[in-house]
Amino acid sequence: MFVKEGIIASPGIVIAKALVYEKVIVEVNKNKVENPDKEIEKFQNAIKKSHEQLETIRIQAISELGEEEGAIFEAHAMVLDDPEFVEGVEAEINDSHLSADNAVKIVTDRFYEIFDQMDDPYFSARAADIKDVGTRVLQNILGIVQADLSQLDEDVIIIADDLTPSDTAQMDKKRVKGFATNIGSRTSHTAIMARSLEIPAVLGLCDITETVKTGDLMVVDGLTGRVCVNPGNEELESYEKEKQKYLDYLKELEELKDLDAITLDGRKVELVGNIGEPNDAAGVLKNGGVGVGLYRTEFLYMNSDVMPGEEKQFAAYRSVLEAFPDGPVIIRTLDIGGDKKLPYLPMDDELNPFLGLRAIRLCFKEVGLFKIQLRAILRASVYGHAHIMFPMISSITEVRQAKAILQDCMKELDDEQIAYDKDVKVGVMIEIPSAAIAADIISKEVDFFSIGTNDLCQYTLAVDRMNQEVSYLYDPFNPAILRLIQLVTATSDKKDQFFTGMCGEMAGDPLAAILLLGLGLDEFSMSALSIPQIKKIIRSVRYEDAKAIATAALNMETGEEIMDFVQESMKKLNLYI
Repeated sequence: MFVKEGIIASPGIVIAKALVYEKVIVEVNKNKVENPDKEIEKFQNAIKKSHEQLETIRIQAISELGEEEGAIFEAHAMVLDDPEFVEGVEAEINDSHLSADNAVKIVTDRFYEIFDQMDDPYFSARAADIKDVGTRVLQNILGIVQADLSQLDEDVIIIADDLTPSDTAQMDKKRVKGFATNIGSRTSHTAIMARSLEIPAVLGLCDITETVKTGDLMVVDGLTGRVCVNPGNEELESYEKEKQKYLDYLKELEELKDLDAITLDGRKVELVGNIGEPNDAAGVLKNGGVGVGLYRTEFLYMNSDVMPGEEKQFAAYRSVLEAFPDGPVIIRTLDIGGDKKLPYLPMDDELNPFLGLRAIRLCFKEVGLFKIQLRAILRASVYGHAHIMFPMISSITEVRQAKAILQDCMKELDDEQIAYDKDVKVGVMIEIPSAAIAADIISKEVDFFSIGTNDLCQYTLAVDRMNQEVSYLYDPFNPAILRLIQLVTATSDKKDQFFTGMCGEMAGDPLAAILLLGLGLDEFSMSALSIPQIKKIIRSVRYEDAKAIATAALNMETGEEIMDFVQESMKKLNLYI
């Protein structure tokens, strides 16, 4: 028996035999070719075949998993049609006389690097999708057939270096009971799919494919992040008991779906979801979310070959608002720049792009682009409770400037006799330390705050969390971060009809839930799948006790000390974290 520890990607405990899934290694032809036209024909045929395959997989994914998972393969098909991808490959073939397979690999790797280096985990995780599409085209050029996971004879835990969207979409869902992989993170596609399938997964195990053999008895413990290979009888019995306890806990969560997120002593908070596109709304509703706390509108732009016009944006915003007739839908205006670029919007290279022309700053430069989006949001606002949120705000001056442009759009719509919600709420993301420190000043111009902990941590702690050399410094539980959060939430307490939410990763972290509740957070916005567990935690505590925990934490000296303290507090409440 041996035990390894990795990253918890999807909760639960499963005991089954291992199936080591090894992919065919693709080797490309690096020799120069004499007939580029023939290579381009190979490439175009592979694109056509890939489209046909993806459509089959998309239909299967929708049938077995739902619209949200099917949308993954719609995005894959869009990559196949992306001029940057197609023209990039054809240019490599024509200009450098590369083979079709070599050209596809070069362009795929180029796109992969761009997305993989993005700071936002939501976007960096899309690098795997790019790689999956490129690999599919490569295999179709070379006539490679991958091992089949669609028909299995027994229940198994899949052991792999990594799993692509195509791998997981086509596998036998009745037989696959868990994942364990060498690489991956909580935001990777493998993690997202494991949570959608509601099967345990532990990722980032480094060499699990080398240490486990097909047929080994395995335990994947998605509650502790451990995998146990060939356990003894005593260990098996212990895991069986923990598994049953967790299944009982899941039943409790299901019973809470339609209940409010309210503490034992009556404090009510809102649990809402982060979404990237309209299809994501279904997942929020399924998991008991009452609205949208962050609509990342940049996906509308990044998934388009041209700048999306007012009508296209209006239709997208309207569909989400109609999905939540009673709840808020917070629409963040375009957050492009830094690590996110648009092929049709040329931007100069910057020495410090994360401190440069991005988000609201870019919108101030591209006012025409900004006004198209604001008009679309305003027009859609009559179909629900739309809230407009400006990102990357550093001072009240920027808020006033953004609101002045919004007022211009309102006047235009008035002149055109187009209806909109004249009382639409306006808020800002608090993700720059100066905004947190001056929250009381900025609050004079807005109706709500939403704390973006990802960037707030990055800017406060001066750390690039994607840089492995310094990522250990990235700590949302750092006392400095908690004190900034307290500064922001204190503003809500002093103003009527004002609320402070959080849409960063910390909002969906079970370990942070009681702490944030005690700090006075009014709204938690998170991945849809995190909502039930956060609701359970909130409904299991008294607000007064949460405040006491937060007060004690604020007097501690290190993030590690705070995490240990909160963890112990939650264990006393019998809550899974």
